[in-house]
Amino acid sequence: MKKKTSILSNKDSPQDEISFTSLFDGVKPVKHDRYELSPEDRIVQLKQRQFSSAATDKKANALFEFSDGFEASFSSTGPLKYVADGERTDRVRQLRSGEITPELIADLHGLNAEAAKNEIAALLFEAHRKHYSCVCVMHGIGTGTLKRKVPSWLIQHPYVTGFHQATLEWGGNSALLVLIKQSEEHNKYD
Repeated sequence: MKKKTSILSNKDSPQDEISFTSLFDGVKPVKHDRYELSPEDRIVQLKQRQFSSAATDKKANALFEFSDGFEASFSSTGPLKYVADGERTDRVRQLRSGEITPELIADLHGLNAEAAKNEIAALLFEAHRKHYSCVCVMHGIGTGTLKRKVPSWLIQHPYVTGFHQATLEWGGNSALLVLIKQSEEHNKYD
């Protein structure tokens, strides 16, 4: 049986070993610049984020309530479109031609009317807060309930300056491209 040799051979002197350890005398462990959360703290932080998100949604919904009693009438010929009083019609033409693209999209497929209202209110609130100029609302075709109600809801909202039936790229006749009113502070820098 072969004899195992140690890492330090007989040729290495104790002086070599001492000089090696002396090289690392001043070394200190690296301190982390990040704080590691305990599992309990992570759960608390996650709940706080969820609560904050829910509070933002409630704020958006409380900001505006849509009325189901109002039903706008639109031309049955041609694409669905709307321009608010005093707003530029060329912006809606830009929507139609695809020059303006949406920065946020809300997909309402599978939602009932109440949930769709909340989703639209949150979308418009978020778009206005982030200074987005255009959003896409995908109402779908289905039974036609949302397709009839969504335009009437959008007309009521103060942030909506106009909308046009989406181009095929963004959903065609099952979606609307919506122009969002910009705050005065944001407009003065454009």
